[in-house]
Amino acid sequence: MIFAVWIPLLVPLLAVPAARRLAEWLPPRAAAWLLTGCAAALAACATAALVLLAAAGALRLPAVAAPGHLPLPLAGGDPALTAPVAYAAGTLLTFCAVAAVRRALGHRAELRTARRTADAHATAGDLCVLPDPAADAYALPGRPDRIVVTAGMLRALTPAEREVLFAHERAHLTGRHHHFLLTVALAAACHPLLCGLRAPLSYALERWADESAAAQVGDRRLTARAIGRAALAGSRPSPHRPSAVLGATAGPVPRRVAALLSPGRPVARPRTRSGARRLAAAAVLACVACSAAGALDAAADLHRTVERAETAQGEAGR
Repeated sequence: MIFAVWIPLLVPLLAVPAARRLAEWLPPRAAAWLLTGCAAALAACATAALVLLAAAGALRLPAVAAPGHLPLPLAGGDPALTAPVAYAAGTLLTFCAVAAVRRALGHRAELRTARRTADAHATAGDLCVLPDPAADAYALPGRPDRIVVTAGMLRALTPAEREVLFAHERAHLTGRHHHFLLTVALAAACHPLLCGLRAPLSYALERWADESAAAQVGDRRLTARAIGRAALAGSRPSPHRPSAVLGATAGPVPRRVAALLSPGRPVARPRTRSGARRLAAAAVLACVACSAAGALDAAADLHRTVERAETAQGEAGR
């Protein structure tokens, strides 16, 4: 187990760059699902590896081994190495759990505060207008979902551009994009290397909403102009905006505008680019598969160790 268990902890070194590269070549919706799924799978495998490392050391403690009638010292592994590694794994697990819980509670608290602010102002359907001179707009999930826009943002856009903005924010709410962000944030709490997937995920979600808005209004150029003008006007976000929500002015806006102004039909890619894309996809799949296989192999090895100890204990008792 001592070798296989390290694979899930090291695989993100290769998986994160490969997933980022592959996401650049995928449609926004597919890229968002890829990045979120990859982060969740890698975080789950890394957490399982830490649990197995901690369990391997815990089983050598008399208080843990006694209920299962396991003989001590437990066969397999170097006790001089297993104990400190298990202690370190348990410490990391504690830190990860605390970080994940704090992140989830902070996310919930931010949304509740933003909901109270929105509920204190007039609403029209799913639209809430804040009397704030700063130009800002964001999608606020809840029951019901809200599109929060400031008076400053409404003054900065034409009526047609406002409709684009509202369609963009509704796409965030309909697609439940905040769940994607929260999943990656919790995954990053389990493994710090997964923080590298946050920025590309945010961009993919914004592009997803851009394309949805363009399809709804039927004008890609109008959508690009609305996104650009909203970003220029919203250089200073509203203080009421939670950090865990998405808005039309987030991410690299010039790239988003350029993507909207490009032809709707995808340009034929060179064969070398197609080969690189297939290589990146294979690398991501291989990384996730190796991470899962390493965690399963380590779990099976620990299980075999416990079974051998129980068998030896039973034979000794006869």
